[in-house]
Amino acid sequence: MTAAERQTRFRVEGMDCASCAAKIDKAVRRIPDVADVSVSVVAGTMTVKHGDTVDLEALARKVGSLGYKAAPIAPTTAKGASIVEAEHSDHGSGCSHDHGAHDPKHDHDHDHGKNAQLGADETAPEKKPDALEGMHGHDHGPQDGPWWNTSKARLTIVCFVALAVAFGIGQLYPQTQPWGFIVAMAVGLIPIARRALSGAMNGSPFSIETLMTVAAVGAVIIDAAEEAAVVVVLFLIGELLEGIATGRARASIRALATLMPRTALLERDGTTETVPADSLTVDSVVLVRPGDRVPADGIVESGESAVDEAPVTGESVPKRKEVGDKVFAGTVNQEGVLRVRVTAAAADNTISRIIALVEEAQESKAPTERFIDRFSKYYTPGVMVVAALIAVLPPLLGGADWNTWIYRGLAVLLIGCPCALVISTPAAIAAALSAGARRGLLMKGGAVLENLGKVNRVAFDKTGTLTEGKPKVTDIVGVARDEKEVLRLAAALEGGSSHPLAVAILARAAADNVPVGSATDAGAVGGKGVVGKVDGLELFLASPRAAAEKVTLDDTLSARIAALNDEGKTVSVLLASDEVIGLIAMRDEPREDAKEGIAALAKLGADTVMLTGDNARTAKAIAASLGMEARAELMPQDKQRIVGEMRASGKFVAKVGDGINDAPALAAADIGIAMGSGTDVALETADAAVLHGRVKDVANMVALSRATMRNITQNITISLGLKAVFLVTTVLGVTGLWPAILADTGATVLVTANAMRLLAWRGIREA
Repeated sequence: MTAAERQTRFRVEGMDCASCAAKIDKAVRRIPDVADVSVSVVAGTMTVKHGDTVDLEALARKVGSLGYKAAPIAPTTAKGASIVEAEHSDHGSGCSHDHGAHDPKHDHDHDHGKNAQLGADETAPEKKPDALEGMHGHDHGPQDGPWWNTSKARLTIVCFVALAVAFGIGQLYPQTQPWGFIVAMAVGLIPIARRALSGAMNGSPFSIETLMTVAAVGAVIIDAAEEAAVVVVLFLIGELLEGIATGRARASIRALATLMPRTALLERDGTTETVPADSLTVDSVVLVRPGDRVPADGIVESGESAVDEAPVTGESVPKRKEVGDKVFAGTVNQEGVLRVRVTAAAADNTISRIIALVEEAQESKAPTERFIDRFSKYYTPGVMVVAALIAVLPPLLGGADWNTWIYRGLAVLLIGCPCALVISTPAAIAAALSAGARRGLLMKGGAVLENLGKVNRVAFDKTGTLTEGKPKVTDIVGVARDEKEVLRLAAALEGGSSHPLAVAILARAAADNVPVGSATDAGAVGGKGVVGKVDGLELFLASPRAAAEKVTLDDTLSARIAALNDEGKTVSVLLASDEVIGLIAMRDEPREDAKEGIAALAKLGADTVMLTGDNARTAKAIAASLGMEARAELMPQDKQRIVGEMRASGKFVAKVGDGINDAPALAAADIGIAMGSGTDVALETADAAVLHGRVKDVANMVALSRATMRNITQNITISLGLKAVFLVTTVLGVTGLWPAILADTGATVLVTANAMRLLAWRGIREA
């Protein structure tokens, strides 16, 4: 077995930024027989591809020597196997970074975050990583429980109290100054300086902690101990406020996991027993009582009820569920008892898949975020050089006062902290991905989210995308009998059939409360229709061509059939003996929100086109009713070619389909969007997925992307704008250390709070 054929995944604690990941990556790659290393800051994990000779304990110790803590979270596995996180709950401590205390009572009890490919026999308890953990250079460890109970909050409070005591003692005993303020500053600065030293020793000398340490120590040297202490307290408060704000984004994803009930009523051998919900296997049958949450994705075996799907889909009106209907894990049964056959294990249900995909998506950086990461590598050392020049050149060249210009140089150092700039993009991306997931909009990463806003041409599949994917009775025409009688006789003839047209007729009869009898001597006539006896009448429900072979269809009737066909409808003729008693027309109707969704895209400046393999007459009829262009009778390769032609003409194209027969076109588009219930094929093929089948949600994706890009622009403007203003005022001597740190902390909090606004995004407003 080669080095690349085995891999182990580690949980890495204390990793807070891209430079942390770079240090770990560089160190681990030097270990013999290690083929590749992939470090994820957001997930707090490291995946190592290696050979059999690697000592995993030694590898973990190497990471530990850098100031982090690493522990394997899954056994090694052969290449191609699914690497699944199964973290032990006992993380331990000892990391040099200042992380919040771990509280086991907040661990999730459900196996909700596993890879969708995980088999039911591989489940293990786990605690998912915080989706926003380590977004930049600050110390953002796990923050379970109330904010005031974290180590970060305790440090901030102790430092603030020490500052207040130093101020009080200084008023009573002036001779104690500046030592009281130096002690107060040291309380908060020592943990910051420790992290700065660790970073510098391991190749990251230009961290936020380094800037803060230099500025605070420099302030003490020039006899500004009081300001140094205040600067440290304000820095800690800024970190704390930012942690609280970003915690809201974590909570939005964790809230999805809490939708899952812990137990389920499993039917077994004619009795029911309470079992853990995450132990349910495919084809298990569970009983869901009124008021219970559905414990797994499944299909209703028996019963009828209204199910509140708002927690998963955002729909405010409960949906009626009958035998054969799908139900989603986490939704709430409201009325009757339902027997549900499980179709997906816990690791594969709708909620688990949403959580896993959102967490994976947050690993994929947007182009803007990658640019800012590269920019900050040069920006931070550049600021330190500028600050040093401001502190040194005026006294050296112009004979200015050293203390004054060193003070101004230190203030510039604080102003230059890249904190707000670095967090501006990932905070907005994470919040937007979370907000989208709450509405069933899944996007595979920041790049997809950012690019969706550029879409100006959307190509839709027809069947199952723009339409429901099943025919409905649209017209009943009475000829020798009235409409109700035509429907009654046709439904009796089709009773018990599972043919889509038969199902449509029976559904219409049920909706119109038409009593359905039974037919005798019923049977199918190959390629022509069905026959049978109802109330003594010899009935034949046939295609117009088959009916014309038995009776003469007059001009009026033929014209009516042609008109219905022109509307893309399939027409059946009901004969009683040799008499036409009525017509029934059916069509795969557009989804309820299809017209609204197409109109919403038009408002956003995106043209739409239907690409379908269906016949031209049906396609044009459906497209005309929706106000869009249609191209019909296409093979998969034709759809792919057309998408390529649209891109070549300068359009930024999104292709929306079911992710299976549209795979070539989905891959050819700038953005591929899978429509439907989130099948594995759809989610793997496409860049994004609309889990709940709403056409309007395609427009919502574009709108969310544009809202996110506006938010990122605002964040960058806030962070750089404040720095520019205070840089000028500091060099001119108008502002000093206090306003400088307030500007940095204030910009960070403003940027984070602005990004968190995206969590409240609810989609395009109703007209």
